Amino acid sequence: MKRIGKMAGVALATMTVAGCASLMVETDYGKVALDMLKNDFVSKGPATVERVVNQDEAQKLCSDYPLERPAAISAQIEAGQMKTIKLPADGKFLGKWQEGEKIAQSGRGMQSSDAVGSVNGGNCYACHQLTKEEISFGNIGPSLYHYGEMRGQGEAILNYTWGKIYNAQAYNACSNMPRFGHNGVLTEAQIKDVMALLLDPASPVNK
Repeated sequence: MKRIGKMAGVALATMTVAGCASLMVETDYGKVALDMLKNDFVSKGPATVERVVNQDEAQKLCSDYPLERPAAISAQIEAGQMKTIKLPADGKFLGKWQEGEKIAQSGRGMQSSDAVGSVNGGNCYACHQLTKEEISFGNIGPSLYHYGEMRGQGEAILNYTWGKIYNAQAYNACSNMPRFGHNGVLTEAQIKDVMALLLDPASPVNK
């Protein structure tokens, strides 16, 4: 009986040690979540598995440094994203501000309920004030009211504003602003219209 009791004690001790060891094993919750998405997410319309789970270099670095990142990493992200910016093919930056206002007002697009190839909106008012007429707007981003009036339409401003809309991370690593041009959310023509909304003197943004 003493031998059996001793063996039971050894087995219990072994199980306890094994249990403690298993508790010390770190779980990669990011990998677990990614595996769940890959297994359970079903592509539908513009909402594809690839869009959800495939990260480019900038997204990976932003995930690796979610709160604070070394200046060198931020510079690396911005330099890489700057290379993605494509200026308008015809050299013309401004479209119609009236169409730009419609894009700014629309939050539709890139959802599973949308048809592939359907026109997306920019949802600009979700983060910015643009006009004095708009009574509801977000404040995640800065106010853009009087944007063009204060800055003019010099070459530097045209290039900067286009680049900021096309890929905001070229100027601010891990920015919350969507990469509208880089990710194909807005077309070149739509970006021109938003540019006009911001810079055309006749636009309500500059009144």
